Amino acid sequence: MSSIKVAILGFGTVGEGIYRILNERKEDIQQETGHTIDIVSILVRDTSKERLATPETKFTDDVQEILSNPAIDVIFEAIVGEEPAFRYLTEAIDKGIHVITANKTMFAKRGQELARHAESRDVQARYEATTAGGVPIIRTITSLLPADRVRRIRGILNGTSNFILTKMREEEVSFEVALKEAQALGYAEADPTDDIGGKDAFRKLMILSGLAFGSQPDWQDVPIVGIDEVTIEGVKDAAAGNLRYRHVADIIVDDSGMLSGSVGPVLIGADHPLYSVDGVDNAIIVDTDHLGSLTLIGPGAGMYPTGSAMVGDFLQIIGKRQAVVVTS
Repeated sequence: MSSIKVAILGFGTVGEGIYRILNERKEDIQQETGHTIDIVSILVRDTSKERLATPETKFTDDVQEILSNPAIDVIFEAIVGEEPAFRYLTEAIDKGIHVITANKTMFAKRGQELARHAESRDVQARYEATTAGGVPIIRTITSLLPADRVRRIRGILNGTSNFILTKMREEEVSFEVALKEAQALGYAEADPTDDIGGKDAFRKLMILSGLAFGSQPDWQDVPIVGIDEVTIEGVKDAAAGNLRYRHVADIIVDDSGMLSGSVGPVLIGADHPLYSVDGVDNAIIVDTDHLGSLTLIGPGAGMYPTGSAMVGDFLQIIGKRQAVVVTS
């Protein structure tokens, strides 16, 4: 029975989630794939920090210790920011290592470049966890593309904003009060600017645009409006008319191939697919030529939804590798 050796870059919420899921599902993965999983190394900034116990897995603060290890088959990247993540993954690909990322900031800007580089080296670059956490939107669109044409993608791509708008409507509290609760529950960061200002949803929209349409609109041409201007008075007035605020990211292609997008709060009625999507859930509507509209709903972030999406990518890579072994 072959062993797949992996490394994890970063051991915050997402990195720990990956580690936990791989260990909890180790026997299931072995039975399903015929491979044993060996988590060899975890990259951290401070190796002296007290963390979850990881028997037989080494913490290191030297990325080259991982990248220079010829035994590593797959790297999970769960760090923050465009760099050094892009540089690390590029070097991993150069060495023939499959990569899986949850880094939406990096992938929105440089994902297509990274994917092309991986293809040229005949390795996999997977990124399901960059968009909508546990909702399998990347795999869904990927499976649609060979036989159908995507015309439009729209939805709730930020669970923090959705939680705040839900809390404002259900409990009739101000934006500020709802935000503080989101922070207390861990849904919002201490600096929630990217979530409430719309940049997080925008980055995810650009990732979906690159996948579905092969390109992105000029970023400066996409208006981005956050939820911080939504008032409790506006929420109450909307509710009185059986309407609800949703923070919606939207990208559409016309018949000439021109892309246009937007991110911002919108009012929707009870007949809209996003009307009943409350709390921290994400929801995405994909409009196609042949299937019509397809809606996916599920948890958008957190240790287990994001970690599960990355492990799902990992199992896809193992499946491809196993298929090659069987047919060779």
